[in-house]
Amino acid sequence: MNEDHVQTGNTGPLVEVKNVVKHFPITGGLFGRVVNKVQAVDDVSFTINRGETLALVGESGCGKSTVGRCIARLTDLTSGEVHMSGKRIDNLSESALKPYRKQLNIVFQDPFSSLNPRKTVEGLIAEPLRNHAIVKSAKERRARVADLLERVGLAGDMLHRMPHQFSGGQRQRIGIARALASEPDFIICDEAVSALDVSVQAQIINLLLKLQRELDLTLLFISHDLAVVEHLSNRVAVMYLGRLMEIADRDTLFSSPRHPYTQALLSAVPLPDPARRSDRTILKGDVPNPIDPPSGCRFRTRCPIATEICAQQRPALNEVAAGQLVACHHVGDTA
Repeated sequence: MNEDHVQTGNTGPLVEVKNVVKHFPITGGLFGRVVNKVQAVDDVSFTINRGETLALVGESGCGKSTVGRCIARLTDLTSGEVHMSGKRIDNLSESALKPYRKQLNIVFQDPFSSLNPRKTVEGLIAEPLRNHAIVKSAKERRARVADLLERVGLAGDMLHRMPHQFSGGQRQRIGIARALASEPDFIICDEAVSALDVSVQAQIINLLLKLQRELDLTLLFISHDLAVVEHLSNRVAVMYLGRLMEIADRDTLFSSPRHPYTQALLSAVPLPDPARRSDRTILKGDVPNPIDPPSGCRFRTRCPIATEICAQQRPALNEVAAGQLVACHHVGDTA
């Protein structure tokens, strides 16, 4: 990408998430004391290799977006570590973090609320160019903004338009152009297509794949849509109630899921002829309260094969096949 990027070599993991915990305090009483906590993320670890797309999937409220915000340092960790290019970044000051802010960027779910409605497209995309001193003159910035717009499939002469003058898909393209402005190595896509029409989703997904090839980008793609994930990802990590249930490469996970929760998610993916599916798994009950999650395996209250040990011991995320990690006491019974 750019010679100013923070680099420690061209191989190995770009991002390492180690035992990340994020609890949100709940206050109450006259003096606002902490009376409880929401356990949004609890001991999550994974790596993202250079040039790959790791999809982080799960039901709404499982903590996947919080993981993305922890990596991007938009929220502080309760505990754990985040490393980028071999350097720990979760404990850096804002000034020390600035080179990594340039290397990392994020595309949000809502393309309208993530763009300042009072700024023109030129102002929105030029902001990171100024913040990181990527170009020096206003003329160079304008040319760079026009080039970025064209790269994401918009006309370069749209510089002076306001966000409300664009469709949802066009606004998301602007958000992607803004994320690319700092010339990052790593982009977090937080439900980046979930607010768009299906036809527009396909266009944005194809754009992300094209940009990844051209710019050698590494992506964390956060989503609940497994059909999208299957098309875009190299590996998939499945979350439930703040913890990882399974990690595997895309083909393995979609063809041979080993965790009961992963199997239930995949069986719920719509098919053109649902009557042909005979193995649908219907989960019973609701997702437990993250303020008071179940002991042991957090999925046990909805798991069809849970036993006493599932309530007593938390299952470790162990490798059960090459590159496939599963957190289940009965993984041998789920094959």
